[in-house]
Amino acid sequence: MREIQIAYIGGGSRGWAWTFMTDLALDDEISGTIRLYDIDEEAAKKNAQIGNHLMSRPDAKGEWDFTVCSSLQEALTGCNFVVISILPGTFDEMESDVHMPERLGVYQSVGDTAGPGGMIRALRTIPMFVEIAEAVRSFAPDAWVINYTNPMSLCVRTLYDVFPKIKAFGCCHEVFGTQKVLRGIYEAQTGDHVEDWHDILVNVIGINHFTWFTEASYRDVDLFPVYKSYIDSHFAEGYQLEGENWMNSHFACMHRVKMDLFNRYGLIAAAGDRHLAEFMPGDEYLKDPETVKSWMYSLTTVAWRKQDLQERLDRSQRLIEGKEEIELAPTGEEGILLIKALCGLSRFISNVNIPNTFLQIPNLPATAVVETNAVFCRDSIRPLIAGDVPEKLKELLLPHLQNHELTYRAARTCDRELVVRAFLNDPLIKGHHCAEADVRSLVDDMIGATLAYLPEGWKK
Repeated sequence: MREIQIAYIGGGSRGWAWTFMTDLALDDEISGTIRLYDIDEEAAKKNAQIGNHLMSRPDAKGEWDFTVCSSLQEALTGCNFVVISILPGTFDEMESDVHMPERLGVYQSVGDTAGPGGMIRALRTIPMFVEIAEAVRSFAPDAWVINYTNPMSLCVRTLYDVFPKIKAFGCCHEVFGTQKVLRGIYEAQTGDHVEDWHDILVNVIGINHFTWFTEASYRDVDLFPVYKSYIDSHFAEGYQLEGENWMNSHFACMHRVKMDLFNRYGLIAAAGDRHLAEFMPGDEYLKDPETVKSWMYSLTTVAWRKQDLQERLDRSQRLIEGKEEIELAPTGEEGILLIKALCGLSRFISNVNIPNTFLQIPNLPATAVVETNAVFCRDSIRPLIAGDVPEKLKELLLPHLQNHELTYRAARTCDRELVVRAFLNDPLIKGHHCAEADVRSLVDDMIGATLAYLPEGWKK
């Protein structure tokens, strides 16, 4: 497949863009042009230089030309695929998202999907996705749109609400991590070797970053009893993936939260512990920093993110100057595999975030954006029926589905009262029994801290 045109919105990224480039460089079945668009055009120009240099290397199999576009219209017109990976606002805004609720004793380990941080981030993100969806409708109505931006569920919801005929889906690698955990536990329990974590077959059900497996197997082995046996013997120390150390990482964990959720609900929670904790009541896994430490995962501070950004900016300059090279090794992402399947080069099954239109999860609303498996093939995504969510799990999901609706309506209408209602309904806040007056004050201050990135209606 030659001359594929991919519009990359957020093409100045100093992180995921390099991952995407690496996967493109490793594959020789597709080629074409990557059109980088970013409000920071200089960052996009640097990535174009880095990408073109990478493709010129003798060890690169891919043949891609990276160009920079100055408008959405230029990037989208005539493209086959659209990739969206943006940071809504800056880390200054994210700092208030994540840390301002701490004055009420509400801690967040990520702050980009659920909880007060995820909701305020959504107020910034949804108007941006309205603009993107309108642009896709005008300039690339037949293109496949792949979203990597959080909050995933509300981003995908916005794309479909604005342009119902859009061919969009959300990608998330959290499920892959849990498949790798199951592979490692199976190997530890049986002594058998699993060559590829894709061979851990799972039924995915839930919403983004709060996904679950109702089935998991390797060949003829049901992995639920294997998982339970490991937890019974190793719950205190958890499980460490090869190459990870939670004490020296802002992302790694020992998977004890998901093990505890398995003991409580009988299903395998299939996201990182940092994400899972934010969907549960605030007096459980995120009660305070000491509780977080006892569960063997980390609070990812925005101060660390800012430091990491500076290091990535420095790395960008080294890549530009030829003082460092991107390592060409598989990244573990599936974006290229999905693009190839949609081009008709393969048939592939992966987890995907799309509206529940086909009732993939029959006992959740058809309007909800859910995460289940789907079959990817030529110009088609066919979601697989995951089945009903067990009632105990449904009780955990419903407050977040309700908050998706409240937050979406608030973002589209600039309605502060809807944000207050969503905050009061949030399990993190409810778990700390926060007074309504304090919650209202928090909402006002958090909106005020991000006002520069909100529509004019919020400033009245």
